[in-house]
Amino acid sequence: MEQAARKVPVVFYRTSAGVEVVRDWLRGLSDADRAIIGQDLMRVQFRWPVGMPLCRPLGEGLWEVRSGLTGNRIARVFFCFTEGRLVALHGFIKKTQKTPDDELKLARKRQREFK
Repeated sequence: MEQAARKVPVVFYRTSAGVEVVRDWLRGLSDADRAIIGQDLMRVQFRWPVGMPLCRPLGEGLWEVRSGLTGNRIARVFFCFTEGRLVALHGFIKKTQKTPDDELKLARKRQREFK
């Protein structure tokens, strides 16, 4: 008998003003790119724990979803787990090989605020 898939709920980080910055960032992308990132987040939701090449731990409970977009671009969505939920903290289009420190600092700041 097959076991039902366990779905980890996804919530979006919300600023003190009530803005869901990751959701707004996603809405600004093309339909194709939004679908790719959405599919990758769904894979994490239903298949957790997931490792490389889709997810990579960044330390201290912070993770990244790695998405290959149209036009040979790369997107990252940083997330953490809190109270059994996947919390999308920050998303950006990656332009360099190394993850920019500013992007990582922002995600860690939001992670601390959420907890």
